[in-house]
Amino acid sequence: MRRFNKVPEVTLGFWIIKIMSTTVGETGADYLAVNAGWGQSVSRGVTITLLAIALFMQLRSHRYVPSIYWLTVVLVSVVGTQITDALTDGLGVSLYLSTTVFAATLAMIFFLWYRKERTLSMHSIVTRRRELFYWAAILCTFALGTAAGDLATEALSLGFSWGVVVFGILIAITFVAWRFSVNAVLTFWIAYILTRPLGAALGDLLTQSTTYGGLGLGAMRTSAIFLSVIVALVTLSHFGVSKSGARVKDK
Repeated sequence: MRRFNKVPEVTLGFWIIKIMSTTVGETGADYLAVNAGWGQSVSRGVTITLLAIALFMQLRSHRYVPSIYWLTVVLVSVVGTQITDALTDGLGVSLYLSTTVFAATLAMIFFLWYRKERTLSMHSIVTRRRELFYWAAILCTFALGTAAGDLATEALSLGFSWGVVVFGILIAITFVAWRFSVNAVLTFWIAYILTRPLGAALGDLLTQSTTYGGLGLGAMRTSAIFLSVIVALVTLSHFGVSKSGARVKDK
């Protein structure tokens, strides 16, 4: 039986789209709830419904399809942001607590995933069960990253600019560790988690007014710019889909 990896190759383009998707998750959630006037409840209902549809399409496909995959990632980013915002703003849950809970939940997902499949590799998402574990982990990384980013930039008063710098440095350290042959799966997931608070801090830096330390571009303008770049990069990635969809061995 031919098995195809359901996720893209991890390249520079992958990380650029990923970071932009995380930024759109931050700015898009703010735009729908505030600027568009939908409110938290309506915007959560709409985005969760859209995510369910996109995830259904992703699970139904037999190989990696760039447009479906990245649409799902963008929607997961928005929903992950909304989950954290609902806990923090709606229920008054401390960012310290939510960050700890999301970290523990992610660790449990990884534990169960490895116990069942004996691998956490992003290069072997070739079965339905592995893909379900993968998307559960992805959603949790976005929620965790949002909570950790808000904790660092707001609760710990790091600020948006320093948030971008600090998380950027941590990602650079992870890259260097990977280059020095530290486990590729471990460094991938560390970087994946860190790109979420980086994208969130970048989104806040771009959208917030200068009074609050931002650049004042606004959520609508920032979301539109980043979505346009994502669409362009994803369109280009369709030309290389045959490589990403190559048959892989079950690990």
